[in-house]
Amino acid sequence: MVREISAGAVIFRRVNGEPIYLLLHYGSGHWDFVKGHIEKGESEIQTVIRETKEETGIDDLKIIDGFKERIKYFFHRGKEIVYKEVIFYLAETKKEKVKLSYEHIGYIWLPYEDAINILTFENAKNVLRKAHKYLSNL
Repeated sequence: MVREISAGAVIFRRVNGEPIYLLLHYGSGHWDFVKGHIEKGESEIQTVIRETKEETGIDDLKIIDGFKERIKYFFHRGKEIVYKEVIFYLAETKKEKVKLSYEHIGYIWLPYEDAINILTFENAKNVLRKAHKYLSNL
């Protein structure tokens, strides 16, 4: 079995004091957060910053201290079963404009309730629930 570790971020910006969240529409059809493989010699945070810039063009991320959430799942790549872990951070941006990479077919900024409804996978919804609760308690 192949094992992969990635890092990603729940990215938000504030509009009228309220967080709105960035969701990416992946080519395979699902909605999710920015994430990507941790490259050799790279920290999780460095991966988040690099992947965010590559996938969205956003380069002003502020990582919010104290939030870190790990999800684990299996998927098939051809005949192989892949065990995947993704470590998510919470990050704020001031930028609204997104420049998508080839990996994505769309994006949207949404308030919490709408974002929960559009996310495809339950594990992503759980990450957003925890991130939103964390932000609410700051």
